[in-house]
Amino acid sequence: MVELNGKKILVTFLMHLGDLTLTTPFIHALRNAVPDAHITFLADEKLKDVVLHNPYLDEVITIDKKGRDNSLLALIACARKLSGMDFDVVINLHPNERCSFICALTKTKLRAGTTHKLFKPLWNIFTPLDRTIHAADMYLNVLEQLGVKNISHNGLEIFPGEDHIRQAEDFWRENGVFGSDKLIGFNIGSAVVTKRWAPERFAQVADILADKGYKPVFFGGTMDEEMVQEAVSKMHTIPVVATGAFTIGTLAAAMRRCSLIITNDSGPMHVAISQKVPIVAMYGPSSPKLYGPYTKDAIIVTAQPPCMGCASGMKHKCDDMQCMTRLTVEQVVQAAEQMLAQKGQ
Repeated sequence: MVELNGKKILVTFLMHLGDLTLTTPFIHALRNAVPDAHITFLADEKLKDVVLHNPYLDEVITIDKKGRDNSLLALIACARKLSGMDFDVVINLHPNERCSFICALTKTKLRAGTTHKLFKPLWNIFTPLDRTIHAADMYLNVLEQLGVKNISHNGLEIFPGEDHIRQAEDFWRENGVFGSDKLIGFNIGSAVVTKRWAPERFAQVADILADKGYKPVFFGGTMDEEMVQEAVSKMHTIPVVATGAFTIGTLAAAMRRCSLIITNDSGPMHVAISQKVPIVAMYGPSSPKLYGPYTKDAIIVTAQPPCMGCASGMKHKCDDMQCMTRLTVEQVVQAAEQMLAQKGQ
């Protein structure tokens, strides 16, 4: 077992929104295991809200990996800065080249976690990722490999700041959302095109639930605005449109207001789960077993009969997208009504 308590620990992770959110059980379990350690987290500047106010971290350091820090010299400068902080242990949670390079150049007493194969000889303890289990459990398993016996946690957790909470409250008030309103959120985008259910079907579901007394609200980032406009144009009811309006922290705070969120497999889905909001999630080319909703309060909807086109792994391009096109409005509405009934909503 590696002695971690009382040490200065750096955890590094520079992947996407959903992936970063899936590391939050690891952060909680690490703090439980090392109450007297000083834990610093390195994350992407654009995603810092995921970890910035996490009470289990002592410090968050960021780099703008696709912006000002998108160069070899910037990564070297980052490693030099980290080296000056005198960490006892560096734990890297993803083997991408950028993060592995920074860790390889950072002076530390011990390197652990995973890494790109090019840098593996520099690792004191290499802890391979178990790709057969859910991603959140995969990161927790890194701790188990380091000898941590108790990996208890509280699921996915993002902690919005006071400013985020106030901004969310202001948005709801300005958009005519009152205390008695029951909101159902929709996240219709996804970074991967083959994971997207059609906007017109989201529109149909939103109208059906609006007719039952719920107020639909569309979330998502600026890249989703065109899809949301398409959906809204096909509706006979008027939803609240929050697309592109929020930072990640404000999005998390705003999602707390929802009774349910209906979503594609995406980063915002994991953000919603971090706020303990029930989920209905449409899954096609990706595996719910590995990257599905990390919560019991979720219903996963898939095409029936299932499309086996991605049995060997997710496709980013597909000619017919049967796994999504065969997934019906009726299935999603039924799942939504089932989850709302379970939660007394």
